[in-house]
Amino acid sequence: MAILTAPGLAAGMAYAAPASPAAPAAPAAPLPEPGGKSLEQVRKEIEELYRQAGTATDAYNLAEAETKAQSDKIVEIAKLVVAGKEKITALKNRAGAAARAQYRSGGMPAGAQLALSDDPNQFLDGAGRLRQGEKATSGMLSELDRTQADLQRYAQEASERWATLEANRIKQEGSKKQVEEKIKAAEELESKLEAEEKARLIQLEQEAQYKAQSAWLSTGAMKDVNGKATEAGKRAVQYATAQMGKPYEWGAEGPASFDCSGLTSQAWLAAGRGIPRTSQEQLRLLPKVALKDMRPGDLIIYFDDASHVGMYVGDGAMVHAPRPGRNVTMAGAGSMPIKAVVRPDA
Repeated sequence: MAILTAPGLAAGMAYAAPASPAAPAAPAAPLPEPGGKSLEQVRKEIEELYRQAGTATDAYNLAEAETKAQSDKIVEIAKLVVAGKEKITALKNRAGAAARAQYRSGGMPAGAQLALSDDPNQFLDGAGRLRQGEKATSGMLSELDRTQADLQRYAQEASERWATLEANRIKQEGSKKQVEEKIKAAEELESKLEAEEKARLIQLEQEAQYKAQSAWLSTGAMKDVNGKATEAGKRAVQYATAQMGKPYEWGAEGPASFDCSGLTSQAWLAAGRGIPRTSQEQLRLLPKVALKDMRPGDLIIYFDDASHVGMYVGDGAMVHAPRPGRNVTMAGAGSMPIKAVVRPDA
């Protein structure tokens, strides 16, 4: 069963069984441009550009997460350096106090004072204190050496972290540029369409998804899928479906807008379980499950490059943030090529 509200359940049920073929669409009007492309050709071009933007978005999100991790580590190292310097200062103060105490005793080393003592009790007491003092001095010098070695190691690690941070920053900027270029190219293609053609474009998108879903269902893919959601899975599905209608925005994690993996990662965070931020990392790090064992709350990774992700909600449907210019919505689980299914609460 789907873990959905009534409207969502109805939408999900629409995907549950193979439906009759869609009625033939009216011939697509060609674009008013020299290339003479059909609207279907334009749809495929736009879809591919947005898919490439999705791949770049994943790279951007991963670089952003790695940059934050490196920044946090550098802050941690800085705190260790401060603590190490304070420790060295304290050790030097202890050494200075010992030197001042010796000066006050006339500058004579403790061993010499002990040798000159003619009082047996004083000699024995002094011998014990001398051994303690030597041990304390040796321990203090060893601790000082260790702390200085720690500071050198911290400095080396900080240098390496800064280099990684800079590499991630460059990677992040490159990915951001790719995202913006792909989205701009897609938007320029769409901007050349008349209002009627834009409406028809949406219709073509829906027809393509319906066709893919019907073909997927006809293979019997959903025949043995009847897994029940866990309590955490129910909470994740409830969060994800509650975001329906909010716009897609690349790099966004809510609450006003989402990209595809921003939606799935936040849904599971709301369910009490942190998962990787990007669809590629979700594929790499989360346990994979067979399609027949799929249950609501599981994540469906799409395309060979794992550039898109949606959340299975039951009844052959999934919820996802599709692409720029579209809102979080429900679609058929098989409306795009499935690469794998992963489980956040395995």
